[in-house]
Amino acid sequence: MKKTAIFITILFAATGIHSYAQGCMEPSSDEGVSVIGYLQPEYQLHETTEGWTNSFAFRRARLGVTGNIPYDFSYYAMVDFSRFMPDSPYLLDAFVSYNRFPFAHITLGQYKPPFTQELQTACHKLHTINRSKVVDELALPNRDQGLMVWGKFASDIVSYNVALMNDFRRGYYDENNNKSVVGRVVIQPWDAFRFGGSFRRGITGKESDNMNTKTRFAGEMQVDWKGFLLQAEYVWGEDTGSYTTGGGCDGSPIEIHEGPITRSGMYAMLLYMTPWNLQPVVKFETYNDDLSKANNLQTITTFGFNYFFNDWTRVQINYAYRAEQAEEIPNDCLLVQVQVSF
Repeated sequence: MKKTAIFITILFAATGIHSYAQGCMEPSSDEGVSVIGYLQPEYQLHETTEGWTNSFAFRRARLGVTGNIPYDFSYYAMVDFSRFMPDSPYLLDAFVSYNRFPFAHITLGQYKPPFTQELQTACHKLHTINRSKVVDELALPNRDQGLMVWGKFASDIVSYNVALMNDFRRGYYDENNNKSVVGRVVIQPWDAFRFGGSFRRGITGKESDNMNTKTRFAGEMQVDWKGFLLQAEYVWGEDTGSYTTGGGCDGSPIEIHEGPITRSGMYAMLLYMTPWNLQPVVKFETYNDDLSKANNLQTITTFGFNYFFNDWTRVQINYAYRAEQAEEIPNDCLLVQVQVSF
């Protein structure tokens, strides 16, 4: 029975199935507070122009609470304590949801904007250690404050999220009186196949300066069949005025640049869950940080595997080969991560 439970948990992680709420983890029961969290210590080996560097570090060290309140309300709060992130510890998520109607839940607080399937995948459910470059760059901010309506209808075939958000960054008041509209729709006609898309449109920047119009579109698909999992996504973004780079899950500093600019990228990932709790993975991604430039494509090919010891513990090993079309630079990396969730 225990082996069956472990297999179901592994299969759940492999398929990428997730709640369409914004929390990474669900309450363990309908009564009382559930303490949740996970640790992700890792070893990093990075190639640089001066040779290889290595270090032990924490990707994430998160602790939070979640629960349900009679009647029809739920809450979620998560703090990241890893000092390896620039400003930790910090409040990652904090929101309250009203869940009376399954076709129209309402969430208010700070959470992930409903944009792209990979951003919506919980950090402890990612199939590779790093998120895709295009998601790190074009899905920013990866936490924001706002009001969201979400749910399912048509016999749960159609899932949707629509949010009105500051589009600034977590833990700050909006810097102008404009709000961004962010949304995502996923259609799953069969258990083995789903597809969808997401969008983002808004005005960012200080009203006293040249404000930026931000437009984002993304298309996604997933095939999950007999242990094989194929995921792919394309993201396109246009900015006028100014725009930002960095600041994604890799923890690189946010930099502000002057626009206008158009950027795009994609990824395709294939995994297979073997009978031995071992899951090989290969992921290919591209990113162009300025479509007006020639020979500007960046590619990343990730090879690795995930091994699941039990319901709560796994190890991931990834080697990322990076190549730049204009001029290749030494920036490959080897990452080894152990994760424990609770």
